[in-house]
Amino acid sequence: MANFMQDSVVKYACSCGILNPISRLFFCRHCPNLRCGFCVCHEVDSHFCSNCLENIPSSEVRHKKNCCASCFDCPCCQNTLSPRATSVIVPKKVEESHSDSAKGESPKVITKKMYYLSCLACRWTSRDVGIPDQVVATGAWPENECAYQTRFNALSEYYQAVVQQDKQEKQEYLRRKAPRSHKFPSLTDRTGLTVSIIRRQMGWSDKNTQKAKPVNIAASQQFEDVGELPEAIFTENINLRNSGCIQFFTELFSQIIHKLILVTSIKQRHNQPSEQPFDISKLYPQRRCMWIKRSLRCRQCEHNVIKPEYHPTSIKYRIQLFASYHVPDVLLVKCDQLLQPGQLNAVILKLSNPTMHDMVIKIADLPSLADNQSGKMTEDFKRLCSIKDTSLSATNAMDSLKSLTGSSSLTGPSSLSGSSLIRHSFIYEEPRPVKQIVNSKLLPLDKAFTLNLRDDSKEFDEETQTQTEEPKFIVWRKANKVLLRLNFIPHSDLKNCDDVYLGFNMLYTYVNTVTITPEKKEPTTHDLNCRVYIKVGQISK
Repeated sequence: MANFMQDSVVKYACSCGILNPISRLFFCRHCPNLRCGFCVCHEVDSHFCSNCLENIPSSEVRHKKNCCASCFDCPCCQNTLSPRATSVIVPKKVEESHSDSAKGESPKVITKKMYYLSCLACRWTSRDVGIPDQVVATGAWPENECAYQTRFNALSEYYQAVVQQDKQEKQEYLRRKAPRSHKFPSLTDRTGLTVSIIRRQMGWSDKNTQKAKPVNIAASQQFEDVGELPEAIFTENINLRNSGCIQFFTELFSQIIHKLILVTSIKQRHNQPSEQPFDISKLYPQRRCMWIKRSLRCRQCEHNVIKPEYHPTSIKYRIQLFASYHVPDVLLVKCDQLLQPGQLNAVILKLSNPTMHDMVIKIADLPSLADNQSGKMTEDFKRLCSIKDTSLSATNAMDSLKSLTGSSSLTGPSSLSGSSLIRHSFIYEEPRPVKQIVNSKLLPLDKAFTLNLRDDSKEFDEETQTQTEEPKFIVWRKANKVLLRLNFIPHSDLKNCDDVYLGFNMLYTYVNTVTITPEKKEPTTHDLNCRVYIKVGQISK
């Protein structure tokens, strides 16, 4: 809790080499490996409004420019505007007033209920900018139209037609240069129906499709006639003692003070990029932007890591593979003594098992700096993330696919003759070595130890667990938590107030309950490892 608003002192190395705390990492059960925000693909599942909680399809969101139709934000403080009701006196018609006066009755006052937008935070109302009141609370509130909207729409249509024409010309050029697969015309060319379907599947346009032509629009005009300043401004000297100058600067200063109160801020202008008003009186309510629910997919195996519920009011997940649910959590408790360069010291770490199976953990040294800089780990990561090359022949591709899947059902060169099995590779983050320099030497533990499974009922036990053969480095054990002591020696060349970093390789066993193939119905056990880096403290002399 002390590090909630600060940088975490314990960080894990992702498979791509980026250091992150365990709260920002994901765990893919199909690879299995740690994944950071750069190792996953972000996919938008649904759009919704955070105020009215209305789910809107993606096509409608694009049509509404990613804004809600019924919710507005205050242009001054960016809070949500609320409709307020008021009573307005409506004048009677001329015929009704004459009839009432003929009967000798006193004229009755007719009131009508009207609505306007108001901010409960800064007391801004829609009446401040002259927006008329509406009859209903969810009425169509008028928007400030941009003066350049017509020109912008014309330019958008023009460049869309230019892009479409360029795409059609490129497809036509590729069709002419591509070699024909058959020497003689196929039987499907006689009807033309299947040829059209094949062209669509290949991404080509139909032969009878009309070519897109850009619409002629008026070109933008450049004006060079700009009013020039008189030469007297650059030649005459300014006399500040003159009464006219004093009066001029006094009036200018009073106008500036008056303007500063009514001038919009940079944030308010950026929220209205079409107009960018200078005065507060020209700020109009802005439609509330849509929020999204996104799912995260592993770049290597393309399985979902995070999958939220579809409904906007639900905070649950269908799939939630956070690293804190599958990887042992390491916390720094304390150091035995003050950190001195070249002297033996010990650190107390707290490890907890978040899974429902026992873990066997072993603390080992990190890979040497020469192996890290030589790129050996980088090449291993690239080899694991590699996708079969599209330039392979049918036989080689079949052998590669058979070695990956372990299935012998895909036999024969005809099984890979189509292009359906060739998938496009994702954009992988380039793996990099860890830049964090470890300036202390770890004394590794002599043997491994067992971390018990997570049991919520044991949290209420007052007695700690005691085992007959407990390793010497274990200080305390209860339920799925263990306190262990790690000995290390800071480097002797460290100076006063230098940060001391400790790193180790944590080897642990993970029980995967995901059934990958129908033949494997029992959970499988994997021997995994992760690199942990800890900021122990500072040197004090």
